Amino acid sequence: MKDEVDTKTFTMATFHEKSHFWGRLTIWSVIVLTVLLPAYLSFGLGYHPGWQIILSGLAAYAGVIAVVWALEPIMYFPMLGVSGTYISFLTGNISNMCLPSAAAAQSAVGAEPGTAKGEITATLSISAASLVNKLLLIPIIIGGAIIVANMPPQIEAVFPLVLPAIFGAVFAQFAMKKPIYGAIALIIGICVNLIALPIYLKSLTCIVLTVLICIQLERMKEKKLSKS
Repeated sequence: MKDEVDTKTFTMATFHEKSHFWGRLTIWSVIVLTVLLPAYLSFGLGYHPGWQIILSGLAAYAGVIAVVWALEPIMYFPMLGVSGTYISFLTGNISNMCLPSAAAAQSAVGAEPGTAKGEITATLSISAASLVNKLLLIPIIIGGAIIVANMPPQIEAVFPLVLPAIFGAVFAQFAMKKPIYGAIALIIGICVNLIALPIYLKSLTCIVLTVLICIQLERMKEKKLSKS
């Protein structure tokens, strides 16, 4: 029994080591490739707009979204795991593709998030979803302008509702496992959205308050069990 546990631990440790290596390599490669084009346009062709304009734009954008840069990896990691996090942040579409596909796959095979089985399941499902996404994305990009131009207005009006619907489905899937925590998260979300807070602080406030309250409830349950 001990040998089996040691083998599993070693296997996951090796898997994580290779995930870190290839994850860092691919993400840094994409970062370099992303920077090359604007660098070429700026310094190669002479289209540099000036550092003041660049820094002003960065400051305006970071003022709204900077907290998400630190928040999203922490928020998604328990569900995606090491390798799933690398793939998700490399391919993008985390909230509307990677996370739902990981959650659906884990639910289908009965894998708990944060476990070795859950991480492997998330990795395979995200990889499959990313591959299918790219295969569908290429013809859609080529013919997308024609499709959108001929799309009925009734269908276009539905597009803003797609992402909330995905989030609602993912929320319902996890809330069914622990309805009390789902109700707490829903109440906190409604209350926070009624308060005049910046958009980036609303998400952070909802997450922090929900996690703290749920942790406190778990501690209260443990105390009651220990007393009984």
